[in-house]
Amino acid sequence: MTSVNPDFQQFREFLEKACGIVLGDNKQYLVASRLNRLLEQEQIKSLGELVKRIQAQPRSGLREAVVDAMTTNETLWFRDVYPFEVMKSRLIPEFAKANSGQRLRIWSAACSSGQEPYSLSMTIDEFERTNVGQLRGGAQIVATDLSGSILTAAKSAEYDSLSVARGLSQDRLVRYFDQTGPGRWTVKQAVRSRVEFRALNLLDSYAALGKFDMVFCRNVLIYFSGEVKKDILRRMHATLRPGGYLILGASEALNGLPELYQMVQCNPGIIYKAR
Repeated sequence: MTSVNPDFQQFREFLEKACGIVLGDNKQYLVASRLNRLLEQEQIKSLGELVKRIQAQPRSGLREAVVDAMTTNETLWFRDVYPFEVMKSRLIPEFAKANSGQRLRIWSAACSSGQEPYSLSMTIDEFERTNVGQLRGGAQIVATDLSGSILTAAKSAEYDSLSVARGLSQDRLVRYFDQTGPGRWTVKQAVRSRVEFRALNLLDSYAALGKFDMVFCRNVLIYFSGEVKKDILRRMHATLRPGGYLILGASEALNGLPELYQMVQCNPGIIYKAR
Protein backbone atom coordinates (compact mmCIF):
# COMPACT_ATOMS: atom_id res chain seq x y z
CA MET A 1 0.00 0.00 0.00
CA THR A 2 1.42 3.39 -1.04
CA SER A 3 1.82 5.86 1.79
CA VAL A 4 0.50 9.37 1.26
CA ASN A 5 2.88 12.27 1.68
CA PRO A 6 1.79 14.28 4.77
CA ASP A 7 2.08 17.57 2.84
CA PHE A 8 -0.16 16.18 0.08
CA GLN A 9 -2.65 14.96 2.69
CA GLN A 10 -2.75 18.42 4.25
CA PHE A 11 -3.25 20.03 0.84
CA ARG A 12 -6.08 17.76 -0.23
CA GLU A 13 -7.91 18.40 3.04
CA PHE A 14 -7.60 22.13 2.33
CA LEU A 15 -8.88 21.71 -1.26
CA GLU A 16 -11.90 19.62 -0.26
CA LYS A 17 -12.87 22.18 2.39
CA ALA A 18 -12.35 25.08 -0.04
CA CYS A 19 -14.31 23.78 -3.03
CA GLY A 20 -15.42 20.18 -2.45
CA ILE A 21 -12.92 18.55 -4.81
CA VAL A 22 -11.63 15.20 -3.58
CA LEU A 23 -8.14 14.17 -4.71
CA GLY A 24 -7.26 10.48 -4.82
CA ASP A 25 -3.95 9.12 -3.53
CA ASN A 26 -2.68 8.92 -7.12
CA LYS A 27 -3.21 12.62 -7.90
CA GLN A 28 0.05 13.96 -6.47
CA TYR A 29 1.44 14.31 -10.01
CA LEU A 30 -1.62 16.41 -11.01
CA VAL A 31 -1.14 18.76 -8.07
CA ALA A 32 2.56 19.12 -8.90
CA SER A 33 1.88 19.86 -12.58
CA ARG A 34 -0.73 22.51 -11.79
CA LEU A 35 1.00 24.23 -8.89
CA ASN A 36 4.74 24.03 -9.60
CA ARG A 37 4.89 27.41 -11.33
CA LEU A 38 2.88 29.11 -8.57
CA LEU A 39 5.06 27.58 -5.85
CA GLU A 40 8.18 28.82 -7.65
CA GLN A 41 6.75 32.33 -8.05
CA GLU A 42 5.83 32.51 -4.37
CA GLN A 43 9.08 30.83 -3.28
CA ILE A 44 7.15 28.13 -1.42
CA LYS A 45 9.01 24.85 -0.98
CA SER A 46 6.18 22.39 -0.15
CA LEU A 47 2.42 21.88 -0.19
CA GLY A 48 2.43 21.95 3.61
CA GLU A 49 4.08 25.37 3.56
CA LEU A 50 1.53 26.50 0.94
CA VAL A 51 -1.42 25.57 3.17
CA LYS A 52 0.18 27.32 6.16
CA ARG A 53 0.74 30.47 4.08
CA ILE A 54 -2.91 30.49 2.93
CA GLN A 55 -4.14 30.03 6.51
CA ALA A 56 -1.86 32.82 7.76
CA GLN A 57 -2.80 35.22 4.94
CA PRO A 58 -6.39 34.31 3.90
CA ARG A 59 -6.90 37.56 1.95
CA SER A 60 -3.61 37.55 0.05
CA GLY A 61 -5.06 36.18 -3.18
CA LEU A 62 -2.98 33.02 -2.88
CA ARG A 63 -6.00 30.91 -1.90
CA GLU A 64 -7.91 31.98 -5.01
CA ALA A 65 -4.87 31.39 -7.22
CA VAL A 66 -4.50 27.84 -5.89
CA VAL A 67 -8.21 27.03 -6.31
CA ASP A 68 -8.10 28.53 -9.83
CA ALA A 69 -5.15 26.33 -10.77
CA MET A 70 -6.79 23.18 -9.40
CA THR A 71 -10.31 23.70 -10.80
CA THR A 72 -9.77 25.18 -14.27
CA ASN A 73 -10.44 22.45 -16.84
CA GLU A 74 -10.17 22.23 -20.60
CA THR A 75 -13.56 22.33 -22.25
CA LEU A 76 -14.99 22.39 -25.75
CA TRP A 77 -17.96 23.56 -27.80
CA PHE A 78 -21.15 21.47 -27.93
CA ARG A 79 -19.50 18.79 -25.79
CA ASP A 80 -20.96 15.31 -26.53
CA VAL A 81 -23.40 16.92 -29.02
CA TYR A 82 -26.54 15.08 -27.82
CA PRO A 83 -27.48 17.39 -24.89
CA PHE A 84 -27.72 20.34 -27.27
CA GLU A 85 -29.66 18.34 -29.87
CA VAL A 86 -32.09 17.09 -27.22
CA MET A 87 -32.50 20.61 -25.92
CA LYS A 88 -33.28 21.95 -29.41
CA SER A 89 -35.57 19.14 -30.59
CA ARG A 90 -37.37 18.28 -27.34
CA LEU A 91 -36.80 20.47 -24.30
CA ILE A 92 -37.25 23.94 -25.78
CA PRO A 93 -40.38 22.95 -27.77
CA GLU A 94 -41.82 21.36 -24.61
CA PHE A 95 -41.10 24.52 -22.63
CA ALA A 96 -42.47 26.84 -25.34
CA LYS A 97 -45.72 24.89 -25.53
CA ALA A 98 -46.31 24.82 -21.76
CA ASN A 99 -45.06 28.32 -20.86
CA SER A 100 -46.28 30.75 -23.48
CA GLY A 101 -44.62 34.13 -23.04
CA GLN A 102 -42.44 33.06 -20.10
CA ARG A 103 -38.68 33.50 -20.22
CA LEU A 104 -36.66 30.28 -20.51
CA ARG A 105 -33.98 30.17 -17.78
CA ILE A 106 -30.98 27.83 -17.91
CA TRP A 107 -28.16 27.41 -15.40
CA SER A 108 -24.73 26.39 -16.70
CA ALA A 109 -22.96 25.27 -13.51
CA ALA A 110 -19.13 25.20 -13.45
CA CYS A 111 -19.08 26.93 -16.84
CA SER A 112 -15.27 27.17 -17.07
CA SER A 113 -14.11 29.39 -19.96
CA GLY A 114 -17.60 29.86 -21.42
CA GLN A 115 -17.89 27.26 -24.17
CA GLU A 116 -20.94 25.57 -22.61
CA PRO A 117 -23.11 28.67 -21.98
CA TYR A 118 -22.28 30.13 -25.38
CA SER A 119 -23.08 26.76 -27.01
CA LEU A 120 -26.43 26.84 -25.19
CA SER A 121 -27.09 30.35 -26.51
CA MET A 122 -26.25 29.28 -30.07
CA THR A 123 -28.61 26.30 -29.68
CA ILE A 124 -31.41 28.67 -28.64
CA ASP A 125 -30.67 30.85 -31.68
CA GLU A 126 -30.83 27.81 -33.97
CA PHE A 127 -34.21 26.86 -32.50
CA GLU A 128 -35.56 30.39 -32.96
CA ARG A 129 -34.41 30.54 -36.59
CA THR A 130 -36.59 27.55 -37.49
CA ASN A 131 -39.41 28.20 -34.97
CA VAL A 132 -40.02 31.91 -35.28
CA GLY A 133 -42.12 33.40 -32.47
CA GLN A 134 -42.35 30.23 -30.35
CA LEU A 135 -39.95 31.41 -27.63
CA ARG A 136 -41.75 34.70 -27.08
CA GLY A 137 -40.36 35.37 -23.61
CA GLY A 138 -36.76 35.00 -24.75
CA ALA A 139 -34.08 33.16 -22.79
CA GLN A 140 -31.51 33.78 -20.09
CA ILE A 141 -28.48 31.61 -19.33
CA VAL A 142 -26.85 32.05 -15.91
CA ALA A 143 -23.29 30.73 -16.08
CA THR A 144 -21.40 30.20 -12.82
CA ASP A 145 -17.90 29.19 -11.81
CA LEU A 146 -15.85 29.63 -8.65
CA SER A 147 -12.76 30.89 -10.50
CA GLY A 148 -12.61 34.66 -10.86
CA SER A 149 -9.92 34.56 -13.55
CA ILE A 150 -11.75 32.00 -15.67
CA LEU A 151 -14.99 34.04 -15.45
CA THR A 152 -13.11 37.13 -16.65
CA ALA A 153 -11.86 35.12 -19.63
CA ALA A 154 -15.36 33.74 -20.31
CA LYS A 155 -16.94 37.22 -20.21
CA SER A 156 -14.42 38.48 -22.76
CA ALA A 157 -15.77 35.81 -25.17
CA GLU A 158 -12.44 35.79 -27.02
CA TYR A 159 -10.91 32.52 -28.20
CA ASP A 160 -7.85 31.49 -30.15
CA SER A 161 -7.68 29.18 -33.17
CA LEU A 162 -7.01 26.11 -31.02
CA SER A 163 -10.08 26.78 -28.86
CA VAL A 164 -12.49 27.36 -31.76
CA ALA A 165 -11.24 24.17 -33.44
CA ARG A 166 -12.50 22.07 -30.54
CA GLY A 167 -16.09 21.05 -31.33
CA LEU A 168 -17.12 24.03 -33.44
CA SER A 169 -18.29 23.54 -37.04
CA GLN A 170 -17.19 25.97 -39.73
CA ASP A 171 -20.83 27.05 -40.22
CA ARG A 172 -21.19 27.97 -36.55
CA LEU A 173 -17.82 29.71 -36.50
CA VAL A 174 -18.87 31.94 -39.41
CA ARG A 175 -22.37 32.58 -38.08
CA TYR A 176 -21.65 33.22 -34.43
CA PHE A 177 -18.12 34.68 -34.27
CA ASP A 178 -16.26 37.75 -35.47
CA GLN A 179 -12.60 37.37 -36.37
CA THR A 180 -10.87 40.12 -34.37
CA GLY A 181 -7.26 39.44 -35.31
CA PRO A 182 -4.90 36.73 -36.58
CA GLY A 183 -6.08 33.53 -34.92
CA ARG A 184 -8.47 35.45 -32.61
CA TRP A 185 -12.24 35.05 -32.57
CA THR A 186 -14.94 36.77 -30.47
CA VAL A 187 -18.49 35.51 -29.88
CA LYS A 188 -21.06 37.83 -31.46
CA GLN A 189 -23.02 40.14 -29.17
CA ALA A 190 -26.38 38.51 -30.00
CA VAL A 191 -25.10 35.21 -28.53
CA ARG A 192 -23.38 36.87 -25.57
CA SER A 193 -26.46 38.92 -24.64
CA ARG A 194 -28.33 35.84 -23.35
CA VAL A 195 -25.52 34.87 -20.96
CA GLU A 196 -24.95 36.32 -17.49
CA PHE A 197 -21.80 35.21 -15.64
CA ARG A 198 -21.70 34.99 -11.85
CA ALA A 199 -19.09 33.78 -9.36
CA LEU A 200 -20.38 30.80 -7.37
CA ASN A 201 -18.84 27.97 -5.38
CA LEU A 202 -21.13 24.93 -5.69
CA LEU A 203 -20.70 24.38 -1.94
CA ASP A 204 -22.41 27.72 -1.26
CA SER A 205 -26.10 28.71 -1.37
CA TYR A 206 -27.96 28.82 -4.69
CA ALA A 207 -30.81 30.98 -3.33
CA ALA A 208 -29.77 34.13 -5.20
CA LEU A 209 -29.86 32.35 -8.59
CA GLY A 210 -33.65 32.01 -8.76
CA LYS A 211 -35.56 29.22 -10.53
CA PHE A 212 -34.57 27.41 -13.71
CA ASP A 213 -36.16 25.30 -16.43
CA MET A 214 -32.90 23.45 -17.14
CA VAL A 215 -29.67 22.93 -15.21
CA PHE A 216 -26.54 21.82 -17.04
CA CYS A 217 -24.06 20.42 -14.51
CA ARG A 218 -21.72 18.46 -16.71
CA ASN A 219 -18.42 16.76 -15.90
CA VAL A 220 -18.01 18.39 -12.49
CA LEU A 221 -19.76 16.12 -9.96
CA ILE A 222 -17.13 13.41 -10.58
CA TYR A 223 -14.71 15.51 -8.52
CA PHE A 224 -16.85 15.48 -5.35
CA SER A 225 -17.37 12.91 -2.63
CA GLY A 226 -20.64 10.93 -2.72
CA GLU A 227 -22.06 12.90 0.20
CA VAL A 228 -21.24 16.31 -1.29
CA LYS A 229 -22.54 15.21 -4.70
CA LYS A 230 -25.92 14.24 -3.21
CA ASP A 231 -26.12 17.53 -1.34
CA ILE A 232 -25.45 19.48 -4.55
CA LEU A 233 -28.05 17.48 -6.48
CA ARG A 234 -30.67 18.06 -3.77
CA ARG A 235 -30.03 21.78 -3.80
CA MET A 236 -30.03 21.89 -7.60
CA HIS A 237 -33.42 20.20 -7.54
CA ALA A 238 -34.68 23.08 -5.38
CA THR A 239 -33.65 25.52 -8.15
CA LEU A 240 -35.58 23.62 -10.84
CA ARG A 241 -39.16 24.49 -11.63
CA PRO A 242 -41.53 21.47 -11.51
CA GLY A 243 -40.85 19.37 -14.62
CA GLY A 244 -37.51 21.07 -15.22
CA TYR A 245 -34.51 19.11 -16.45
CA LEU A 246 -31.06 18.28 -15.09
CA ILE A 247 -28.41 17.40 -17.66
CA LEU A 248 -25.23 15.69 -16.44
CA GLY A 249 -22.04 14.69 -18.28
CA ALA A 250 -22.03 11.73 -20.65
CA SER A 251 -20.01 9.61 -18.22
CA GLU A 252 -21.99 10.65 -15.14
CA ALA A 253 -25.05 8.93 -13.68
CA LEU A 254 -27.48 9.94 -10.98
CA ASN A 255 -27.41 7.08 -8.51
CA GLY A 256 -30.12 7.47 -5.90
CA LEU A 257 -32.51 10.37 -5.26
CA PRO A 258 -35.42 8.72 -7.16
CA GLU A 259 -37.81 10.86 -5.12
CA LEU A 260 -36.36 13.99 -6.75
CA TYR A 261 -35.45 13.00 -10.32
CA GLN A 262 -36.96 10.77 -12.99
CA MET A 263 -34.55 9.34 -15.57
CA VAL A 264 -35.50 10.11 -19.19
CA GLN A 265 -33.93 8.03 -22.00
CA CYS A 266 -33.27 10.20 -25.06
CA ASN A 267 -31.47 7.95 -27.58
CA PRO A 268 -28.69 8.79 -27.35
CA GLY A 269 -28.10 9.98 -23.83
CA ILE A 270 -29.95 10.27 -20.55
CA ILE A 271 -31.35 13.36 -18.85
CA TYR A 272 -33.24 13.77 -15.56
CA LYS A 273 -36.64 15.37 -15.00
CA ALA A 274 -37.43 17.05 -11.68
CA ARG A 275 -40.32 15.45 -9.84
